[in-house]
Amino acid sequence: MTMHPHKPVTFGALPLAIEDVLALAHRQAETRLQDDSDYRARIARGAQFLDSLLDKEGVIYGVTTGYGDSCVVAVPLEHVEALPKHLYTFHGCGLGQLLDAPSTRAVLAARLQSLCHGVSGVRVELLERLQAFLAHDILPLIPQEGSVGASGDLTPLSYVAATLSGEREVMYRGERRSAADVHRELGWQPLVLRPKEALALMNGTAVMTGLACLAFARADYLLKLATRITALNVVALQGNPEHFDERLFAAKPHPGQMQVAAWLRHDLAIDAPTAPLHRLQDRYSLRCAPHVLGVLADSLGWLRGFIETELNSANDNPIIDAEAERVLHGGHFYGGHIAFAMDSLKNLVANVADLLDRQLALLVDTRYNHGLPSNLSGASAERAMLNHGFKAVQIGASAWTAEALKNTMPASVFSRSTECHNQDKVSMGTIAARDALRTLELTEQVAAATLLAANQGVWLRSREADARDLPPALAEMHSALLEDFAPVIEDRALEGDLRLCLSRIAEQHWRLHA
Repeated sequence: MTMHPHKPVTFGALPLAIEDVLALAHRQAETRLQDDSDYRARIARGAQFLDSLLDKEGVIYGVTTGYGDSCVVAVPLEHVEALPKHLYTFHGCGLGQLLDAPSTRAVLAARLQSLCHGVSGVRVELLERLQAFLAHDILPLIPQEGSVGASGDLTPLSYVAATLSGEREVMYRGERRSAADVHRELGWQPLVLRPKEALALMNGTAVMTGLACLAFARADYLLKLATRITALNVVALQGNPEHFDERLFAAKPHPGQMQVAAWLRHDLAIDAPTAPLHRLQDRYSLRCAPHVLGVLADSLGWLRGFIETELNSANDNPIIDAEAERVLHGGHFYGGHIAFAMDSLKNLVANVADLLDRQLALLVDTRYNHGLPSNLSGASAERAMLNHGFKAVQIGASAWTAEALKNTMPASVFSRSTECHNQDKVSMGTIAARDALRTLELTEQVAAATLLAANQGVWLRSREADARDLPPALAEMHSALLEDFAPVIEDRALEGDLRLCLSRIAEQHWRLHA
């Protein structure tokens, strides 16, 4: 039975937050559609206005014309009804891996929210069916690759339009099924998309925006986790906690940087008596951690603004203004803001990978770890020559970091002229969002490796004759980690530990900073 700890998410006139999309993506909230009569009438007016234009034989892009550069090709009224089916049919050419279930739910939520603005010319019935897909967890199987991010996420979103129409395949109750079969099982009639409805479903930024919501949440947790890992490493490496003094950061008052320093002061109980210092200045990966992580902390606010503005926008074309009886042709399908946000996010996140990789390199090296055993091995002196502890984990983390750094090339500058030079400047927003998620995946792997190593380092310090008690926040974290991850005394394959740690990160298992 699905649990719903989040308040119900209502699609309609009110804006959504990233957290609403996340709750739906992870099946933590019920979904509803605003159903008051005024709202339903407002949605209906858009479709009715389009019908009135068709009766007058008005020229409307994608309704009485072909698509893209074919907008100069008139479509006779007797063929207008067939045009939506042709749009999602010829775009059924996506490749690559399928979006996973949370990503697909986020895409459905983003598309539904855009259409709920009432300026896309779709029927209430289309909104109801999209909401029903979310409520019943009917997930179109959407290939990840094939969108250039302007004229919208046309190819991936064609799989949404097609499955609403009873075509192609969905995941339903853990099984890959034909959309037609699922419609029959639920007693639903597949939609026959009306003029403009396929275009309204496909000609928008829902894929990149849904993925961006997921990426934002992972980056937000990663920031807090990297701060906690840094605090553990200050203890393991016998670092200087005065590097995070409040007066020091008042002299360079970037708010996010100050916040990270405050979290470190809390974790390290910096106002408590400290051990004698080994040195005045630690290496940069400890001393400058607030300066590295603070850039991400300070960027999350504007990243949220870009993502939520896109989420709560009518991002298709043309816009149907039923009140003024106008059809407005423009380019709201262009994903430039999401592209820039995701290109920026992957740069910020890769810097976190690099920071943690440097900390791990210090931990395993007897030249820099201030008395810890080589490679953090917990083996006895008699067996030390056989054991290599975290040696290979550090190599792996270096590989994951290198790949994350390589992945930071901005996608948005690789615009391509497509579709007979109609789409001659495109955003590449969906590629940027996919890149950001891959960079997050790699960086979380580095975080898992460094967290386990930091915990091993703290455990090794606890065995020393002059060991001091851990500050409360770190003591709680250390104890929780030891429940899942036994200290490495004799060498063991650590893949299982790393994968468990990654699952803990994915579920945001540890309560970190508020």
